[in-house]
Amino acid sequence: MLRLAGPRLLDERDRAGVQLVLDSDPVAACMVAARVELAGVDSWRLGGELWGVGSKLEGLCFVGANLVPLRGDRAALRAFAERARRVGRSCSSMVGRAELVLPLWDELSGHWAPAREVRPDQPLMVLPTAPAVRPDPLVRPVRPEELDRYLPAAVAMFTEEVGVDPRIGDGGVGYRARVAEQIAGGRAFARFEDGEVVFKAEIGALSARVGQIQGVWVRPDRRGEGLGSLGTAAVVDRLVAMGRVASLYVNAFNSPARAAYQRVGFHQIASFATVLF
Repeated sequence: MLRLAGPRLLDERDRAGVQLVLDSDPVAACMVAARVELAGVDSWRLGGELWGVGSKLEGLCFVGANLVPLRGDRAALRAFAERARRVGRSCSSMVGRAELVLPLWDELSGHWAPAREVRPDQPLMVLPTAPAVRPDPLVRPVRPEELDRYLPAAVAMFTEEVGVDPRIGDGGVGYRARVAEQIAGGRAFARFEDGEVVFKAEIGALSARVGQIQGVWVRPDRRGEGLGSLGTAAVVDRLVAMGRVASLYVNAFNSPARAAYQRVGFHQIASFATVLF
């Protein structure tokens, strides 16, 4: 049996091949595609590394703050795991198509520290057209001077979704900077009432073809009123106007959120999985 050659670190000479892989799965690859379109393939600009297996990139994996397997059969995933074991874990999570993430985690789980949580079934949903419900006219981009009013909602959403307060470690300096960057880029949206956020969402990744919605949150005392559906529809409306397909992924166990997204018009095309460290 021939042994598959180990992954190689890709650079700008591989960009055409990388783009072909990303274009073949634009919704699932949105997070990485957005980075490559902005920064290219060289790791010093990309903010991570791209590993490739095979002369035609039969296997492709992004390794940065997140580890994102993008393509590969079991042999390629095993090769990625071998390299990941050698270099050690620097990512805070693994995320991507479930059929790639879960086998890769099987290869790594006995070598890396135990995961804090494994979410094996997260429907990946898309909406390529206008939303099926009327967008909330009061949802709008957050202005830079509203950062301090928006930030508590962002912290609450992150803590509720991920299970960790994002301010731990540096007192919130890094997370505040990331939120400020999203606001400055016009990718944070909210509905304010009496100066407080009652709905929020962000466009987390924006490639040439797809916009990935993330961080959808409704203030607990306002849940069940339809703010989530109508607010998400407003963000979808913005993406459609930009010529992008709207996408998001959600935990399978979150039935209210899934129902809300279905009301907006989203439908499932695949399943993601996330391993949190």
